[in-house]
Amino acid sequence: MNLSCNLYVDGEFEGSIKSKNNINIGKNGHINGDVLAKRIVIQGFIEGTINADRVEIKSDGRVSGTIESTELVIESKGIFEGTSVVKGVKPAPAQKKIQLDKA
Repeated sequence: MNLSCNLYVDGEFEGSIKSKNNINIGKNGHINGDVLAKRIVIQGFIEGTINADRVEIKSDGRVSGTIESTELVIESKGIFEGTSVVKGVKPAPAQKKIQLDKA
C-alpha cells in the first residue's frame, strides 16, 4: 500500500505500507510486514521492518523486528524485541588497546 496521507490502523493488516506522512497503529492494530513512513506511533503491535525518521512505541505498544530510524522513543512498558539501526550516525571510533608493562 503506497500513501501520501496519514494512516490510522486499528485492525489487522498484512503486507507493506509506505507513507510520505505519519502512520499511527491503534491499541487494536496489528501489522505483519514492512512499514515505511515519516513518523510511526505504535500503540498496538508491529511484526516486521520499520523505517522512519521518528518511531514512538507507546506504553501499550510492541514491536518485534528491525527499526531503522533517526529517533526512537520507547515509553515505560513499551516492548521492543529486535534490532535497532540509527540513521545518519557515524560508527563509533575503534577503541585503542593499551598494553601495560608488568613490573
